[in-house]
Amino acid sequence: MAETSDTRSPAQIEADIKRRREVLAETLDEIGVRVHPKTIVGDAKAKVAANVDHTLGKAYVQVNRVVSEVKAQFVDEEGAPRLERVVPVALVAVGVVGLLVFSGTRRRKS
Repeated sequence: MAETSDTRSPAQIEADIKRRREVLAETLDEIGVRVHPKTIVGDAKAKVAANVDHTLGKAYVQVNRVVSEVKAQFVDEEGAPRLERVVPVALVAVGVVGLLVFSGTRRRKS
């Protein structure tokens, strides 16, 4: 084994050891904070919140797209209603409501 000569003075060696102990203490403190249960739970909560925010953002974009597509079916590019599509849907809605009201009154009479 080859010997290496250390040309540092005892004071320099002690200062180096002290510096390395301080760095080691900081590293151990950082590790302690990282593995602390509160830190782990906080990190997990942050990840869940980020995933929920991301999912809700995607859902909002998708719903907004669907609403825009449906609106485009009933309104032209200038914002005027497309009567050829609005009137039949309105008639169907009135018919369904009428059937529900009629069937409700028939059940009460029985």
